[in-house]
Amino acid sequence: MKSVGESMAVGRTFQESFQKAVRSLECGYSGWGCAQVKELDWDWDKLKYSLRVPNPDRIHAVYAAMKRGMKVDDIHELSYIDKWFLTQLRELVEVEQFLLASSLSDLTKDDLYEVKKRGFSDRQIAFVTKSSEMEVRARRLSLGVKPTYKRVDTCAAEFEADTPYMYSSYDLECESAPTQMKKVLILGGGPNRIGQGIEFDYCCCHTSFALQDAGYETIMMNSNPETVSTDYDTSDRLYFEPLTVEDVLNIIDLEGPDGIIVQFGGQTPLKLALPIQNYLDERRPKSKSGAGFVSIWGTSPDNIDAAEDRERFNAILNELKIEQPKGGIAKSEKDALAIAAEVGYPVVVRPSYVLGGRAMEIVYNNEKLVTYLENAVKVDPERPVLIDKYLTDAVEIDIDALADLHGNVVIGGIMEHIEQAGVHSGDSACMLPTKTVSDSCLETIRSWTAKLAKRLNVCGLMNCQYAITASSEVFLLEANPRASRTVPFVSKAIGRPLAKYAALVMSGKSLYDLNFTKEVIPRHVSVKEAVLPFEKFQGCDVLLGPEMRSTGEVMGIHYESSIAFAKAQIAAGQKLPLSGTLFLSLNELTKPQLTTIARAFSGLGFEIIATSGTARVLELEGMPVERVLKMHEGRPHAADLIANGQIQLMVITSSGDALDQIDGRKLRRMALAYKIPVITTVAGALATADAIKSLKCNKIKMTALQDYFDVGKVAAELKNLQSASSISAS
Repeated sequence: MKSVGESMAVGRTFQESFQKAVRSLECGYSGWGCAQVKELDWDWDKLKYSLRVPNPDRIHAVYAAMKRGMKVDDIHELSYIDKWFLTQLRELVEVEQFLLASSLSDLTKDDLYEVKKRGFSDRQIAFVTKSSEMEVRARRLSLGVKPTYKRVDTCAAEFEADTPYMYSSYDLECESAPTQMKKVLILGGGPNRIGQGIEFDYCCCHTSFALQDAGYETIMMNSNPETVSTDYDTSDRLYFEPLTVEDVLNIIDLEGPDGIIVQFGGQTPLKLALPIQNYLDERRPKSKSGAGFVSIWGTSPDNIDAAEDRERFNAILNELKIEQPKGGIAKSEKDALAIAAEVGYPVVVRPSYVLGGRAMEIVYNNEKLVTYLENAVKVDPERPVLIDKYLTDAVEIDIDALADLHGNVVIGGIMEHIEQAGVHSGDSACMLPTKTVSDSCLETIRSWTAKLAKRLNVCGLMNCQYAITASSEVFLLEANPRASRTVPFVSKAIGRPLAKYAALVMSGKSLYDLNFTKEVIPRHVSVKEAVLPFEKFQGCDVLLGPEMRSTGEVMGIHYESSIAFAKAQIAAGQKLPLSGTLFLSLNELTKPQLTTIARAFSGLGFEIIATSGTARVLELEGMPVERVLKMHEGRPHAADLIANGQIQLMVITSSGDALDQIDGRKLRRMALAYKIPVITTVAGALATADAIKSLKCNKIKMTALQDYFDVGKVAAELKNLQSASSISAS
């Protein structure tokens, strides 16, 4: 299994449900067909191969084959997809052919009903009739073609269900029966994927719980069957629908909520915020409760956009005198090369408006930059690329803050990344409170965060990421006026439910009403570690970088940072050896830290083996080290030692050159196959050495999460630790 999430759709027919499920995946399709899919341009051999061999996009190859005239029997022979399904899909292609022969004004009420019953979205109809999505919506509504909503009976007709659980269809009778209560529509995160997963569902659920307790009817809209938000008893009402502009507007028209919350579902609802706001500004719909007009609660979509639009954001930072790494916005290859020459290599390049660092890369020269622009993204004025100076050896900081409508800002938590800046925040281990950051840098971070939250009129949560250089310069990397993936971690670390607080703040409460007026700095240490599924993807390298790869995370807590880190490693499935042989291979950039790493592990009793360049540095320092051949130098090489069980731990920092892409990748993959821990950053290596030292000296014991916030128990535990430390010292 390789998937990290899934979507689900419910309808009255297979065709309707299937089309809704395809657009729920959020892979750029508005349904099945009625789009310029890439498979239409493939030659027959490539298309037939895609039909024959199961792959994530095979269903779109079926569409292309049908569009190009392949018969159902022939597709069945290649794919073994049941003919019943293929016949159903063939009918959808025939409906598309009918639409291609029509203009929007030609479509009658009956035509639109028949098309919509088969799951076609307004955007699909717009594509084939050469019109806009909103033109299709206006035409449809003018003819009275509206969805109805059916209930899934969770009580098997024995008695009336307390929690309506609904899906849309183009049928006659609507079973929704919306109430006149004060209500809030919460937009979920859609299907889990790398960069956006269960952490956002946590925020949506806590929002629902908090607002229910505050007297609101909560309405959840989501399309992910595996999350708590789509349990039918999490919210008062649940709509199992794709998170698209069309589907959200349909529910707004039906329910007339007082508020809509877009901040907690990650990038999915944020992308819908501006179209929803435009619709609300144009139509001014009234809420069913009679309390006013429907509105988006929390930070306004315009201010969310200001934080994501690089040009607007740069202007705000200049106004507030907040420093950021040198960089620019490239709208062509020429722009990109000019910006890189001005700021100096290495640079971080990425498309604008991304979550999870997708297509983000660290580039070291002009040749690699041009290759990136040609292969990873299409740079043009409509899709600019962001280019920033890469801060080598900087410490990265994550901060979550909460702001209310009255301009009050409270820091929720400040996390120090254990890996250096350049590793995506979702993949880096981090700890709260910080360990190595100076008070002056922390004060700068707190001050800048509060100024930025006030300038953006943040209402609810905001996450900022900073980098601190070796010379203690502070730079703001990015700011997101929404819930971040760190909110669940911070909430558990400080013992305060930040997502619930944010929901209540959006409803009009102040931070003083919630008795949350100052930053909580716990006396224990919490460490978050990422879970990385490298073994699931054959050939995938284990190196960490600016593009997020983790599919989950774990948390370790203790009064000592090293034990908290050790707990997190164990929970993530990393079996730390307490003795044995350490393999070292560091690139030129990280060799200055080589001796420090080697001494740390040597002091713990580890024997050290290294490749020639690394070994030479250690020998000059007078450290005992055994040399081993690189894979291309002959045998026995490092991979042979792995196979023979002679290596227990590896620290490898990649050079990134062509040879490393072959030999280095093979070595790291082999270590993964043999379940040998591989550490790819200097900071990670030093933290691991501290963790192993603590594991050798201490026995881990279980402590209830609540006990970390019991003042009496905290004091007793700290006293015991101090006593143990004094005994060890003596």
